Amino acid sequence: MTTVRILRLATGGDGVGKLPDGKTVFVPRTAPGDLIELSELREHKRFARARLGRILEPSADRVDPRCPHYVNDQCGGCQIQHVAYELQLDSRRSFVGDALRRLGKRDVSDPPIVPAPKIFDYRTKVTLHVSQEGSRIGLHRYGRPDQVFDLEWCHITVPELMELWQAIRALRPYLPPHLAQVVLRSDRQGGRHVVLRVGAGEVWSGFDRLRRELDRRGIVATIWYQPEGGAARAVAGTAEAFPATVFEQVNPEMGDRVRSYAIEQLGEVAGRRVWDLYAGIGETTLQLAGRGAIVESVEVDRRAVAEAETRGPAARRLTGRVEDALRELHQPELVIANPPRVGMDQRVSAELSRLAPGRLVYISCDPATLARDLKRLERFHLTSVQAFDLFPQTTHVETVAVLEPV
Repeated sequence: MTTVRILRLATGGDGVGKLPDGKTVFVPRTAPGDLIELSELREHKRFARARLGRILEPSADRVDPRCPHYVNDQCGGCQIQHVAYELQLDSRRSFVGDALRRLGKRDVSDPPIVPAPKIFDYRTKVTLHVSQEGSRIGLHRYGRPDQVFDLEWCHITVPELMELWQAIRALRPYLPPHLAQVVLRSDRQGGRHVVLRVGAGEVWSGFDRLRRELDRRGIVATIWYQPEGGAARAVAGTAEAFPATVFEQVNPEMGDRVRSYAIEQLGEVAGRRVWDLYAGIGETTLQLAGRGAIVESVEVDRRAVAEAETRGPAARRLTGRVEDALRELHQPELVIANPPRVGMDQRVSAELSRLAPGRLVYISCDPATLARDLKRLERFHLTSVQAFDLFPQTTHVETVAVLEPV
């Protein structure tokens, strides 16, 4: 049996060790300092992968996971719940620093990180999947996207959504027959939402019956129905305008801290022309305009733009892909960008390099695409990097990078 010592965590959360021949091996659910026996060792040309067979010496940073699903079902929703929180923070710092050095070719240290006030019970949205035969509703197993286990309680999701889930899972006969996903979401006002996603062309008329059964259990929630390829519509519950399917940060408290920090990094904005790229539901635009900036925002999701319009104050809002909308914008003095996980289209980074605004603040949810985009933004000097822990127990990390033209 092969024995290795785990040295560090890789970006995806796997422990990293060295085989006797020096080849790097990646082992999920291990912690730096663990001495382990490997199982299911699969060697490739330059690296190897294995599973944890037995822990011979546990790391001082190994902890007992709070969630039973993490161990019993190998839940893939969290990747490092077995690791002490301080080491989680240090690892996320290293994920960002390593990506910026290795992929972005930037000479930087691992950035500081702002810890989360809650390391459990923080997510305000969870997407549950339905197994192929329809008998299980829950999350995917780690490394096995084809397998779904039955979820009882997700410990990183806010309790009010899990209480809603307890009622929903007891009412499975009342759900659509060809259900694909169940999305649970809470909004800023404390409202709870259930989005039932079904196959294309599916027709379902059982929402009133489901609503009555929830009422009987004292559960207040809005029920949304969304066929594949179609828009979600509220079918029961409060008739409100809240767009339950548009993007909003799933850790609102930390999301607000990231946004406030990023805006502060722009400096004085009053009277200055500012671009808000990938603007979402307009929360950044709202703060910028409130500080007197002349804001032009771009967002691809029409529902998000419509929601932004209801929030005010006035700003010039464009609907479409950022790379397509650039030609319609005026020369910016400052830019704030919060692209999705795939990062910026190369046309966006090229145009920003050409225009060279006085400061560019880039909010990223993926160190690798941030590093790639910073490499493309060669005409900018990276002045500061700050990480934020929005997703404790996972390997995800939010980063704010501040750039100025060379």
